[in-house]
Amino acid sequence: MGVEHAGLIVWDVDGTLIPADLRWLRRAVARTYAIEEADVVFPAARVHGYTDESIVVDTALASGIAAEAAERGVQRFHQELDEVMAEGEAELARDQPAYPGVAETIAGLDKHGFLQAVLTGNLRSAAAVKLRVNGLDRHLDLDIGGFGSDARARFDLPVVVAERFLAKYGEPLDPARTVVIGDAPNDIACARHAGFHVIVVTHRTSREELEQHSPDAIVDAMVPDDVVALANSLTGLGR
Repeated sequence: MGVEHAGLIVWDVDGTLIPADLRWLRRAVARTYAIEEADVVFPAARVHGYTDESIVVDTALASGIAAEAAERGVQRFHQELDEVMAEGEAELARDQPAYPGVAETIAGLDKHGFLQAVLTGNLRSAAAVKLRVNGLDRHLDLDIGGFGSDARARFDLPVVVAERFLAKYGEPLDPARTVVIGDAPNDIACARHAGFHVIVVTHRTSREELEQHSPDAIVDAMVPDDVVALANSLTGLGR
């Protein structure tokens, strides 16, 4: 059954809604491959904007794990990360609070009729914990989201979102009414690959670097009225 809506907002999580923090991956990788946390080496590239599974394999290789063993550990990593996130909820709440204005922006978009989901490299279980602990899950429909547990390549996740949207609402997802909100060049590339609009925030990447990748808009902070106005304009409601 279709639903009246202003469009779909698809949020990135780490670096967009909450600060990025690799401690959870570091702990889970160390447990997965039975190495010390101090010996976990993240690759210089292919971390921000990539999926957890791809990061884990690349990190295992960079940390001296043989290729076959690195790949074999991926499923165990899912279990270890679930435990790490469960154990760390209080720590996450203390050290990884939502960026200023995020909760208000999500509420503002909901008030203006936007459906909202996530497209993130996080495994779904990890994303759910991060959002719940920060009180950000109320208006986000995780059932139509795309997660790192759905596909290893981030560029495959928009199709996951589209399929879940169709299954839930009985109508095809319209790329022209879909806006990704992220913070990294790979968020822009992924959105463009899917034909989605894209807004990026300069939480951890400079405006100058983001401009090189030609997003539709760049914001320096989550100001609810500004983001709502941009979303309305991009989806056609502000024209």
